[in-house]
Amino acid sequence: MEHCNLPTGVLLAALSLFIIFNILRGRRGVQLFIRRLPGVAHIEEAVGRATEMGRPVLFSSGLGVVDITTLQALAVLGHVVRIAARLRNRVIVPVYGADPALFPVTQQVVREAYASADRPDLYNEGDIRFLSDQQFAYAASVVGIMHREKVATNFLFGQFYAESLLLAETGQHVGAVQIAGTPATDQIPFFLATCDYTIIGEEFYATSAYITREPVHLGSLIGQDWGKMLFAALVVVGLVWATIHGVPNWFSNLWSPYLTGGGP
Repeated sequence: MEHCNLPTGVLLAALSLFIIFNILRGRRGVQLFIRRLPGVAHIEEAVGRATEMGRPVLFSSGLGVVDITTLQALAVLGHVVRIAARLRNRVIVPVYGADPALFPVTQQVVREAYASADRPDLYNEGDIRFLSDQQFAYAASVVGIMHREKVATNFLFGQFYAESLLLAETGQHVGAVQIAGTPATDQIPFFLATCDYTIIGEEFYATSAYITREPVHLGSLIGQDWGKMLFAALVVVGLVWATIHGVPNWFSNLWSPYLTGGGP
């Protein structure tokens, strides 16, 4: 058993070293590069459009609870609110009611974002709205907010299920610019069809690193990418090795009946 676990241990050790090395590089001031994420790069433009139209922004974190997916979405929410505060615009945040702890956490994120932009006076408790803990009741409430408030920009970041198409189609109907991101791969096709920009799969977790530029986040992300490249290289080497050693056996098995005077 220990012998079988040795390769796994070596790969995990290599991945850990990649991550630690890149975090230390970032802390020493090295500019770590990650590729441009189009959806994230256009957040400011989307908020600016809503401000020019004199209409608010809506940010939904989906049907999440306080977990890693929702915390990633809240990091994006803080970034959106800081831009909106600078432009003196409103951000309406409907909160799914399945986890009551999510409501005060969201309030705190929005409050701190306005304060960090030196505009604490723009924080309005009424813009953070605690909604139903039922999937389609929540979706109906958000749809109603989109129509009543005439939102000009929608951000759909978090865990989404069958309600994703209802929300995105409504946003498209009211003429909102829409940027979406979710790790739920079965909902990505709906966002691709209805949103202007979509953060796909793993890019969702890279968003916070792209926004904050924190050395720990960037170093972890780049270290994981190095690990993926190492694993891919090992897979290719393994395939080549297996092919080289398998061809002679395949050749001998194919021709052995004829070489021994027999037939197929």
